[in-house]
Amino acid sequence: MLYCLILLLCLSSTYLSLSLNQDATILRQAKLGFSDPAQSLSSWSDNDDITPCKWIGVSCDDTSTVVSVDLSSFMLVGPFPSILCNLPSLHFLSLYNNSINGSLSGDDFNTCRNLISLDLSENLLVGSIPKSLPFNLPNLKFLNISGNNLSDTIPASFGEFQKLESLNLAGNFLSGTIPASLGNVTTLKELKLAYNLFSPSQIPSQLGNLTELEVLWLAGCNLVGPVPPALSRLTRLVNLDLTLNRLTGSIPTWITQLKNVEQIELFNNSFSGELPEAMGNMTTLKDSTRPLPESILLSKTLSELKLFNNKLTGVLPSQLGANSPLQYVDLSYNRFSGEIPTNLCGEGKLEYLILIDNSFSGEISNNLGKCKSLTRVRLSNNNLSGHIPNGFWGLPRLSLLELSENSFTGSIYETISSAKNLSNLRISKNQFSGSIPNEIGSLKGLIEISGAENDFTGEIPSTLVKLKQLSRLDLSKNQLSGEIPKGIKASKWRSFHKLHFSEHEIADCLDERNVIGFGSSGKVYKAELSGGEVVAVKKLNKTVKGGDEYSDSLNRDVFAAEVETLGTIRHKSIVRLWCCCSSGDCKLLVYEYMPNGSLADVLHGDSKGRVVLGWPERLRIALDAAEDSDYGAKVADFGIAKFGQMSGSKTPEAMSGIAGSCGYIAPEYVYTLRVNEKSDIYSFGVVLLELVTGKQPTDPELGDKDMAKWVCTTLDKCGLEPVIDPKLDLKFKEEISKVIHIGLLCTSPLPLNRPSMRKVVIMLQEVSGAVSCSSPNISKRSKSGGKLSPYYTEDLNSV
Repeated sequence: MLYCLILLLCLSSTYLSLSLNQDATILRQAKLGFSDPAQSLSSWSDNDDITPCKWIGVSCDDTSTVVSVDLSSFMLVGPFPSILCNLPSLHFLSLYNNSINGSLSGDDFNTCRNLISLDLSENLLVGSIPKSLPFNLPNLKFLNISGNNLSDTIPASFGEFQKLESLNLAGNFLSGTIPASLGNVTTLKELKLAYNLFSPSQIPSQLGNLTELEVLWLAGCNLVGPVPPALSRLTRLVNLDLTLNRLTGSIPTWITQLKNVEQIELFNNSFSGELPEAMGNMTTLKDSTRPLPESILLSKTLSELKLFNNKLTGVLPSQLGANSPLQYVDLSYNRFSGEIPTNLCGEGKLEYLILIDNSFSGEISNNLGKCKSLTRVRLSNNNLSGHIPNGFWGLPRLSLLELSENSFTGSIYETISSAKNLSNLRISKNQFSGSIPNEIGSLKGLIEISGAENDFTGEIPSTLVKLKQLSRLDLSKNQLSGEIPKGIKASKWRSFHKLHFSEHEIADCLDERNVIGFGSSGKVYKAELSGGEVVAVKKLNKTVKGGDEYSDSLNRDVFAAEVETLGTIRHKSIVRLWCCCSSGDCKLLVYEYMPNGSLADVLHGDSKGRVVLGWPERLRIALDAAEDSDYGAKVADFGIAKFGQMSGSKTPEAMSGIAGSCGYIAPEYVYTLRVNEKSDIYSFGVVLLELVTGKQPTDPELGDKDMAKWVCTTLDKCGLEPVIDPKLDLKFKEEISKVIHIGLLCTSPLPLNRPSMRKVVIMLQEVSGAVSCSSPNISKRSKSGGKLSPYYTEDLNSV
């Protein structure tokens, strides 16, 4: 008996050892398939004596069998490691936020039948989603492939999943329509399909069968028509996001019956009318993006109201904010009327009050003049009138005060001296009168004073000279008298290299005959100097056509910081900045002269004598391969995009048209009026598509589409070849296709889905075969709870 027991223990020990060795072998083989520049898998040892259960990213059960592999954010590069499916007890696999590339096939998952959770989000996967996934993964409960470059349609076979509880395909390039078969997956609790390239279509009524659903994200899915009544069966919904579509009709009444809902987002649609009174019974709401009946006042937790960009009408409840901790209110670009409620800051927490472009009337209440929590107030283009409350001028935390295009009267009170944080004062096109108080000169952080088209009298205060950061002063079309105070127009030159020319020579060359280029931010002059040197001088636009309040102010401090950075950069792919000039109304950038002109000159200039760029040259340009006359690419105006000026109407439609005419401006600029790295990524993506198509972003063939939409539409309808510049050799078709995918990724409508420039470089290196194992650190955004914000977590209508 004892012998049998010993034998049994020996056999058990041998089996366990074999199992561990088998799991370790599979993991090591998976490791060989990755490029691991950060050495994240260094603990995956070749020593058979070390159990894989102690390796980083590996978890085991009580029998020391591998059940989980979590390689999230390990900076791994390579194809999907299908060999991991050979781990017999693998239940959980996450490769979130790496550079997993290539396409997926059904064969990759043939042996993954025990998998319960699969997370491949935030990678570089391309191609179609395998149709066989529901059959290869019969036990799967959680599937996340969001934030990749997947294309084609969602397979109808996805309706065959038997146990799936969470499906996230957001942020890809999926086309077609949302399959009605998804309504068969009645186990679903989360369905996230937001930000894809679906064809215009209605929400499938079959989704109403998903009665266990708690989260439904269909933002940016090209949805049209009314919300189907069948969705009224989704009584367990906690979070509903239908933003950035073209949904029409009234807000459905069944929304008022959602007893557990905390957040409903419906902005940027074409909804009309008002909400049913029963909306106020939704006392669990924390965030609302819908028009408000009086009964909404019952909510004690409402902190955000974001209803911008719809066609909503009606009057706001008079007691709105009296019992709710409102912090952010944005009702811009609607048709609301009536007075601004006096109790919006009832609990003293209101920070943002954004009511741009409505039909609000009446006066600003004294209560708002006591709201010391306010930081941004934008009330432009309404029908507001009367005097501004004394305290309103001096709110201590206020950074932006925008009252333009109303009918306000009265004076600017001396209490403005208390607004120590004020940086932008926009009060143009009103009926303000009296003198401009000297106290305004005590606001040291003031960047912009826009007070044109009022009835101000007297002299411009000499105290404005003290405002060292002031970069925009517009007091035109008033009744002012006297002289402009001395010192407001002082110019400052800053050199970044040893110069062999004088600033006066530069100024003498700013002649229209020397203009060699122009853009939205200014003109470029060719300056031939006395010493034989040739430089390029960019003169940034100093004013905005028509006094448009929505133009970026040329912040002197920010300008100085940006050109300081540019002036001290030593990089082969950045055009050298020799020096700059900054004054209150003039900003000049003096660059090294590039004799071959711009990419636009080479691709779209006069065909006579123009060099034809083949695909290898274009790919090399995309990689910034050289600095000399060999058509290497260099970036000019690095980091100064924010100083570009826009002109004309401030309406979304007008700004969209201007952005479209420019072609390179990211679409969210219409809402944020801010630029950052993600804006640059979008612009670079347009350049990539321009290199592939040979078309300008303003080419008439694009119609009313931007470059990215035109490429996507043409790919869907006609395939790849009509997208490619006919001058290119189709033997490079595969490389070109990959660059198109990179360009589309860079021009994603959702900024947070655009890759970092470091990641773009790695992708382009992979295309050209120049990828290095010592690639720089790649960092993507954190999951932020998995919620994809349409723009940024800041004021969408901010400066």
